[in-house]
Amino acid sequence: MTAANVGAAHSGERAFWLEKLGQVAGPVLNALAERRLKVDMPVECKPGMSEDRAKFTHLEALGRLLAGMAPWLEQPGGAEDEAEEKLRLRYAELARAAIDAGTNPASPDFMNFSEGGQPIVDAAFLSQALLRSPNELWRKLEPGVQRNVVAALKATRTRKPGYNNWLLFSALIEAALFAAGESDWDPMRIDYAIRQHEQWYKGDGAYGDGPEFHWDYYNSFVIQPMLIDLLETMRGQDGTWDDIRHAAQRRAIRYAAVQERFIGPDGSFPPIGRSLPYRCGAFHSLAQSALRGELPEELSPESVRCALTAVLRRTLDAPGTFTPEGWLTIGLAGHQRELGESYISTGSLYLCAVAFLPLGLPASNPFWSGPDAPWTSKTVWSGGEIPIDTALKS
Repeated sequence: MTAANVGAAHSGERAFWLEKLGQVAGPVLNALAERRLKVDMPVECKPGMSEDRAKFTHLEALGRLLAGMAPWLEQPGGAEDEAEEKLRLRYAELARAAIDAGTNPASPDFMNFSEGGQPIVDAAFLSQALLRSPNELWRKLEPGVQRNVVAALKATRTRKPGYNNWLLFSALIEAALFAAGESDWDPMRIDYAIRQHEQWYKGDGAYGDGPEFHWDYYNSFVIQPMLIDLLETMRGQDGTWDDIRHAAQRRAIRYAAVQERFIGPDGSFPPIGRSLPYRCGAFHSLAQSALRGELPEELSPESVRCALTAVLRRTLDAPGTFTPEGWLTIGLAGHQRELGESYISTGSLYLCAVAFLPLGLPASNPFWSGPDAPWTSKTVWSGGEIPIDTALKS
């Protein structure tokens, strides 16, 4: 996928985003379509953790990658550019083949949905992909594949989530089962996750990761995007959930403002907290707000595009980001293996794909069609004027 493929009608930035998405996605989806992922994908991780992480890394790669690609694959009416549309159709077909390969018990790439705790996490990211692309990634699946997906998601019910952001994983799996028409979806798992996160809200657009607040990017990696998708999916099913949805949307908009101000003039951002090798995935929440057209009033869509483009360049253009075979390596700005926690392996790194959510907007949307505009940090550190930042009142 190269910039030349997408046509002159698109901005250079959209072309760059498509090129990078293809670079990230290609090795995973092509290997799964050929049912060779377990053979081809390396399992880079902490020394001594290879045997453990090999049980989980393949589902991580599938679920996280598709959670980010899904809106681009889903575009109603298809991509506006003919060359991009051909790419979208090809990748959608590969994605469906990948889902089949990962959920078919007879496949050599059949993935683990029932051993250990980790499958809850990545079955949830796969569920998020299905919710974000109900046509391309669910309705177009063959009935037998749909049955395999449902069985795989239900297999995670024997796993107990942690008393933290993991509650949302179990809830989002149930939301996907609800959306798939399964009559035995569990409202308790959903209700528990929603109510606990309401209790864990700390103010000014930020939730605790469990009872405590953590200075990391998990409000973006998981909490706010999954909570928004969960509440949207369950709209109209429960009055309390609907009331919380309105509050959650206001908080997500405030958090988008904070995230945008985290992006430095050069596209760097504070290396705080755990899971830094998820790279640009740290801006999942900002990317989702842009996709949903729910940015703060003071931010123009085109300035957010420019900010996120700078982050993509900083995190995915750094030398050493990919192996010679095209797989992601552990690191934030290149290959920095020491940054990987014990739970991180090659498959984990594909959470970077969630930064690409705005590709689900058509090229004619102001996010893409508007002229380049500086983001907050670029403006203020150049001596320009910016709006005074104010807290969200609870």
